[in-house]
Amino acid sequence: MSTVPAMVEARGLARSYGTTAAPVTALADVSLDVAPGEMLAVVGRSGSGKTTLLNLLGGLDRPDAGTVRIAGREVTTLDDEQLGELRRDTVSYVFQTFGLVPALTAAENVGVPLRLRRVPPAEREQRVALLLDLVGLGGHALQRPAELSGGQQQRVAIARALAGSPRVLLADEPTGQLDTETGLGVMALLHAVVESEGVTAVVATHDAVLMSLADRVVSISDGRIEG
Repeated sequence: MSTVPAMVEARGLARSYGTTAAPVTALADVSLDVAPGEMLAVVGRSGSGKTTLLNLLGGLDRPDAGTVRIAGREVTTLDDEQLGELRRDTVSYVFQTFGLVPALTAAENVGVPLRLRRVPPAEREQRVALLLDLVGLGGHALQRPAELSGGQQQRVAIARALAGSPRVLLADEPTGQLDTETGLGVMALLHAVVESEGVTAVVATHDAVLMSLADRVVSISDGRIEG
């Protein structure tokens, strides 16, 4: 058994929505560990609880019960300011909707997290250029989202998520809006850049084809980890 502490650790997570009289269980007693540098795929159909799990792991939502630790830090007890710092410095996200700012170029979108951290312009430009090259878009720095394909936009979103050198990357259906071939390319890229950057990743998907690209796969159904 490995003695290396988990980078992401969840214990007994539970979350329900709706009214007290008619609650809808999104997660029920979910526990998992993700090792440093590991890419974990969370597989399940729409509505299985994948998004809720990622939201709880990253502090976007709070559990009704259970705990989350990221890089040894208890997340569920942090206040809003501390959660903001966690999401700025330690955890980053990739969503299926890309989330790019339409008025900004690819380079400017990637640089947003660095501006928020007040990184000096020269250092920021160097990091942005490196990341765009890493995701194969070095020649598209000045193009805006509307001038890019869906796959290219998701590559920009991945570069932006890595801009602040996060220790943990959470990706929620990152290929959900892409065709199969483009989606596989993006997932292969995501795995490659996560590995090269030394990031721990948790990727939620309902596409079983993509699980072969992950280091490990867990299945979730009706809010519970299977197996």
